Formats: sequence, C-alpha cells, structure tokens
Amino acid sequence: MNSRKFAIIALFMVQVLYGLNYTFAKFVVNEGYVGTFGLTLFRVGGACVLFWIFGLFFKKEVIAKKDYFTFFLGAVFGVAINMMLFLKGLELTTPIHASVIVTITPILILVLSSVFLSENITKLKIAGVFLGFCGGILLTVLGKSTRVGDNVLLGNTFIFLNAISYSIYIIIIKKLTAKYHPFTFIKWLFLFGFFLVLPFGYTEAIEVKWQTFTSYAWLSVLFVVIGATFGTYILNPLALKSLKASTVGVFIYLQPVIAGVFAISMGVDVVSPVKIIAMLLIFTGVYLVTKKPKLQV
Repeated sequence: MNSRKFAIIALFMVQVLYGLNYTFAKFVVNEGYVGTFGLTLFRVGGACVLFWIFGLFFKKEVIAKKDYFTFFLGAVFGVAINMMLFLKGLELTTPIHASVIVTITPILILVLSSVFLSENITKLKIAGVFLGFCGGILLTVLGKSTRVGDNVLLGNTFIFLNAISYSIYIIIIKKLTAKYHPFTFIKWLFLFGFFLVLPFGYTEAIEVKWQTFTSYAWLSVLFVVIGATFGTYILNPLALKSLKASTVGVFIYLQPVIAGVFAISMGVDVVSPVKIIAMLLIFTGVYLVTKKPKLQV
C-alpha cells in the first residue's frame, strides 16, 4: 500500500472516531458522570500517558530548541482551546448540530494553508469544498435530531470557535510532520496541553463518583480517551506527512455523515431524503478534493 492510500484510510478512520465521539462524549457529560472540563482533563491526561509510553518504542529524535515553542502553540490551539470548547459546546448543543458546524473547518484550512503553507488551491479543491459545504448546510438547515441541547446557540458558537482553533492547529502540525515522527512532537503537545487544562478541570475531576458509572459510561469515557483522542491525534499527523493540509481538512465533511448514521443506529435520528442527498454531496466533495490532478507530483 502506497503512502497516499494509507493516508486516506487513516483520515477516514479519524472521521469515524470523531463521528462516534459526538454521541459518546455528550452522553458522559449530559448524564452527569463527568463535568465538561473534567472530561477534558481525563481526555488529555489519559492520551498523554499513552503517547509517552508508545514513544518509548520509537527512535528518539533530536528536537530543535526553537520547536518547543511551536509544540506549545500546537498544544494551545489543538489540545487546550480545541478540546475544552468542543466538549463545552457539545454539552449545550446536539451531536448532529456540532458535527455539521465543524464543516466550516475545511474552508478555514484551505485559506490558511494557501496563506501560510503556499498550497495551490485547484479548481477541483474549490469544487470539492463547495459541494461538501452545501451538504453540511443542508444537514444544518433541514436535518433534525430528537436530542435537544440546553443552549443550542451558545453551544453552536463554542463549536464554531473550536473549528477555528482546530484549523490553526492543523497548519501548525503540518510543518512539524516534515521534521519529526508524530510520536516525537505529539507527546510534547499533550504534556503541555495537560498543564494548560489542569487548572480548569481539576475540581470537576476530583468530584467524579466512579462507583456510579455504568458499563456504557465506562465504554464512553474509554472511547473518548483512547479512540477519539489517542487514535485521532496519531493518525492525523501520519496522514499529513503524505497529503496537503487542505486535503486533510476536507475529510471533516464526513463527520456529519458518520455522526448521523451512528445517531440513527442508536435510535436518536431517522433516515430522510434530505440526509441522503446531503451525504452524497459530502462524499462527492471529498472525492474531488482527494483526486490527484494530472502532472502533480
């Protein structure tokens, strides 16, 4: 399997993990098992431990001192701000709303990658982003969910700010993937991130009543930590080594599809012609963006 195919498969798996995460994370927070910032602390702390353990099995690389500041910036935007705003927003809005709002991320990444990474914006990418965005908007306007958020407008705003933060993070780590193996810098991102979220999540973390956890609650927390954090944060950099940042970004359009399918399977949503059309638009958009133009190396 060539590196490009592996990268595309890795990206698809990232979106599957993120798509399922909307329902699992919201369940844990809204059912009162763990507070938003407490779950963020467990998420970052648990993944941090895993990254440092797995990092022991990889050859150590010499890190340039100036890059530690880049690691810190990646932790600020990709770990602390990104995760705290995501979980707080998800607490207040619905899983489907949240998954659709993040479809603004590919557009932000497309613009940022053009400005900061000098990536070429092709007609195929523009068409792909447009189709995917149309599919996302269709789900936003006409898609429905039986789950109701406490404050949908505020929650949606937090998710939107989360999308901006995540877009900046993707641009930051794109440069790092050209210099280091993902385990080299991701473990530092999460170490910095842990201390950044610690003041916000400490109180909620120590108040958790573990004896009240059901099997599903344990499963949900473990999925958030291992699948939606450790798994996604290692697969994304691996994909970025072979694909452009804008290509990685457009895969986010798959999240509303995956989140919607999972919601339907869990009985909190239903199939409709609108959702089918929206999903087709999104998949077509992803195909156009990932299609490699002729004569492009």
